[in-house]
Amino acid sequence: MIRRRSHNPKRAIREDCHGIDLTALAKNVSYGGNPEHKRNPGDFGLTPPAQPRADKTLCDSVNIFQKSEAEALLREGIHRGLISRRMVNNFPQNIWVVTENGQPLEGQLENSEKGVYHGYPLPKTDPFYQIVLARWAQGDK
Repeated sequence: MIRRRSHNPKRAIREDCHGIDLTALAKNVSYGGNPEHKRNPGDFGLTPPAQPRADKTLCDSVNIFQKSEAEALLREGIHRGLISRRMVNNFPQNIWVVTENGQPLEGQLENSEKGVYHGYPLPKTDPFYQIVLARWAQGDK
C-alpha cells in the first residue's frame, strides 16, 4: 500500500446530521487503536503493544492512555456532529474531537462492520486542524 504524504483533501465534516440517530451511533462505536500511534501502550491491548513510527503523530503527546477516554472522546465528537460526510456501513469514515487542552484529534474507521476506530492528533500543518477547532467552538449541534 502506498502511504499518503499529504493530508486527505476529500475529508469533510457533515453540515447536517438530520436523519442520523447520533445517540445510537455513539453507543455503537468503539476504539481499537493503532500501535503506530503509540509509544506508551496504555490499556489498549494492542499487538504489538506499541510500534511508533516517525511519520505518525502519537496519542502520547495528548496524554490519552486509556481506551475508555478515547471512546468517550469519540462519542463526544458524534454528539457534537463532527462526523464525516462519508459513511461506510452506517459509520462515519471519520470523527473529530478536541481534547480539554485544545488539541484536535481525528478518529478513522478501521472496522466498518463493528464501528471500531483508531485516532491520532492532527498536526498544526493539517488544514483540518483549524476547521475542527472552529466547529468544536460552535458547541453542540
